[in-house]
Amino acid sequence: MESSDVELDLQRSVQAVLRELSAQAPALQSNQGMWRWSLHKKVERDPAKSPALVRILLRELEKAESEDLRHVIIPLLHTLMYVLTKATGITEELYRRTYTFCTRLLTLPAPYCTVALDCAIRLKTETAVPGTLYQRLVIAEQNLTSELYPYQERVFLFVDPELVSPSVCSALLLEIEAAQVQQTPEACMRHVVSHALQAALGDACHASALQRKLKASPRGALERYFHAVVAAVEQMASDPSPSREGHQERLEEIYCSLLGPAAAARGRYCGDPLQDPQPSIPLPSPHITFHLWTDEEQLWKELVLFLRPRSQVRLSADLEALDLQGLWPDRDLARASMLSTDSGIERDLPSGADEPPGPGSPETERAGLQRKGGIRKRVWPPDVAMPACWAGPQGLHRRTGVPGGVGELVPGVSRLHTARVLVLGDDRMLGRLAQAYHSLRKRETQKFCLTPRLSLQLYYIPVLAPEKPASCRHSELRELATFLGRADPWYESTVNTLCPAIHKLAEMPPSLDTSRTVDPFILDVITYYVRMGTQPIYFQIYTVKIFRDLSQDPAEDIFLTELNVKIQDSKLPKVSGPTHTPPSAAPITDHTCLNVSVTEVVKSSNLAGRSFSTVTNTFRTATIQIQSQDQRLLTLLLDKDGRRMFRDVVRFEVAPCPEPCSGVRKTKAPWLGSHQLEVEGTKAKPKPLLMPINTFSGIVQ
Repeated sequence: MESSDVELDLQRSVQAVLRELSAQAPALQSNQGMWRWSLHKKVERDPAKSPALVRILLRELEKAESEDLRHVIIPLLHTLMYVLTKATGITEELYRRTYTFCTRLLTLPAPYCTVALDCAIRLKTETAVPGTLYQRLVIAEQNLTSELYPYQERVFLFVDPELVSPSVCSALLLEIEAAQVQQTPEACMRHVVSHALQAALGDACHASALQRKLKASPRGALERYFHAVVAAVEQMASDPSPSREGHQERLEEIYCSLLGPAAAARGRYCGDPLQDPQPSIPLPSPHITFHLWTDEEQLWKELVLFLRPRSQVRLSADLEALDLQGLWPDRDLARASMLSTDSGIERDLPSGADEPPGPGSPETERAGLQRKGGIRKRVWPPDVAMPACWAGPQGLHRRTGVPGGVGELVPGVSRLHTARVLVLGDDRMLGRLAQAYHSLRKRETQKFCLTPRLSLQLYYIPVLAPEKPASCRHSELRELATFLGRADPWYESTVNTLCPAIHKLAEMPPSLDTSRTVDPFILDVITYYVRMGTQPIYFQIYTVKIFRDLSQDPAEDIFLTELNVKIQDSKLPKVSGPTHTPPSAAPITDHTCLNVSVTEVVKSSNLAGRSFSTVTNTFRTATIQIQSQDQRLLTLLLDKDGRRMFRDVVRFEVAPCPEPCSGVRKTKAPWLGSHQLEVEGTKAKPKPLLMPINTFSGIVQ
């Protein structure tokens, strides 16, 4: 195909994506989500088209910037970054143009500046050291062993078998297994070596000969080449002033040692017009584990198992004191304060108090855990201060040049693991996720074993049962998906359109021919979402206290989307509510977002007889308390889930769920003598617990 024809074909595909985002082509709704996928497939099958597509996407981005078409900027930028991650043969000039464009977006408000900053950080390294993004992504997602880049990622796909049909579960599992059966560690190492050499050497790399050589290499030799390439890329990328020329020279040495000087020279200087076309280097899908959610503690258990291979690594004494391994479950995490008996003045200290103990003495061994004088108190690092030990809205999901959330929350241990938890289902599944998330955070205040080493990111794909005629239940169960689609148009176009495709996949007979190459559409979209969806939207979790007897302590539960109340044994219920619907696009500091709807049935009499009408009053509040009257009991339904129903309720109280362990501590003051008064510690107002769901842009105002 001629160059002009290639660009024209790619241009048409890009325009189709833009028309879909602009909602000006209703005829394209049946193909929603397919245009972006087909565009990436075109360059995946023919990598030589990648530079042309990068130029087209850059032109469209610059046009959107000049015409202030902001709704297409983030989708186009994500599309461009995905192409650049996979591609080889991209010129330095195109990288620099993209980087310059991202820096111009930093003057725009969030989320544009946030996404642009993330892209600019990654582009700066990729410009100097081509192939870095691809290499790091494959190493982390496939859990390849590398001392220079020890990060690991895993996607946990959770499905509730009571909410998603067995046919859908089987179809998804078969598609995941079919794609991953060929992703052996050897194949992934070959991809990393091939991509790094082609990205650095460009046309000087004889790609076909290189791949043939790698396939013929034994495992030991392949590992040596892999570690040599990783070392060259990572050492140059970590250099304060990386040199593209120096990187190219270093990889050229590896290339010559792999193919031999003569073969390498032929690939560089012969310029054979009949040479094979550039072979495609696939980007393997991430390591995905499929789970049927049947156990309330299943999420916690899977995350602990994910960390277990590194549990024997030697930890610092401070971390062992923090009970990182959870070996002492009865030990309280927070330490009690100790009252000083000295004045704090040096001359008042007893003789010998400031003499250092001898080596090997018990005092030396205890030196890290106590000091003389003053108040002895556990001092947490700023990002680990309870109750915000999970870094909350500001830290947990921030992504830079390394996997999301990576950093040191506690001195001595890096967050080397990223767990991407993806749930499929409707609003009921998100309610169950909120329960697990709350339980996870609460458990961390007791053992604190995941937070220092694990970055947790949450994703959601709505999957509902096929809609039946004359049924309004379908729309009621996807309120959160509808809100996410309104907040993020790219989420609406890419993720919210998956449900019909998933049901169509479930209806297809399974293919027994494993030799035939197929394009797994569902898996590709899931992969795109978990890789590019880095901007969270936060949802308030609510706690409800349920009283069945006012003389006894209440039961407690939490909910995310809705609490429905009905009066028992009444044909005409007077109250239906409170109902919490997804909040509007408001700052996360505004927690007065509980929407309460009270519906009253009004009975009236006239000449025609008795008639009934309903009056609904709606208001917003942060908390609410309702108590039954006239000995009428209430029935509560949490998150629209029939499995979470409470009957015979006389009173309930709803309030934003606080961060676990964020209550006010009370300490005793023994110096007050026999009164033993309790002194209430001064502490800030408890922070509300927010559950993040990752999208592509966050909330677009």
